[in-house]
Amino acid sequence: MRPHPSPRIRLEQYTIPASIAADILLLAATVYRDISGKLVLDLGTGTGRLAIGAALLGARRTIGIDIDPVAIAIARENSAVANVDVEWVVGDLDAIRAGFDTVVMNPPFGTKRRHVDKIFLRKAVSVAPVVYSIHKSATREHILGYLERFGCRVSSIHEYMLDIPRMFERHQKRIHSVKVDCYRIESKVTR
Repeated sequence: MRPHPSPRIRLEQYTIPASIAADILLLAATVYRDISGKLVLDLGTGTGRLAIGAALLGARRTIGIDIDPVAIAIARENSAVANVDVEWVVGDLDAIRAGFDTVVMNPPFGTKRRHVDKIFLRKAVSVAPVVYSIHKSATREHILGYLERFGCRVSSIHEYMLDIPRMFERHQKRIHSVKVDCYRIESKVTR
């Protein structure tokens, strides 16, 4: 899959590694049955890795949304190469109105814009009964508390090591490894 040619640090545009995306999506599809035949939304889709994976695993309909038109253009190309049908939307989170079965997302961690991760979570749990979301492990206590306030249940947490390559001038290391959690969240939204 083609990566973003000019990611922006302000948007925290780090591509999820294929191995982590595949693991999360296979878990969602085979263990929990949250993908096949479902309406799946990828919030902050970037170049579309999670949305394309959901489509390949049999989602009834998959939608990827991102505010970056360059990312969406690449996502379109990537889905064409993968020969899958995904609906791509250039827009912010407010553009999402309809209900979904499952949300998959690798949202910004909130290191450049404080609490943006919580904004993504709030939107996700308001539009789908099941959400898969990736966050820094260091924020686990805060994320769990935040979700509890919304009446959500975390049914599982899967830990990963996310390797972020040097992409921006301010990056000092060739690769920066970050411990992340993928939460499977059950919200009170009914579908």
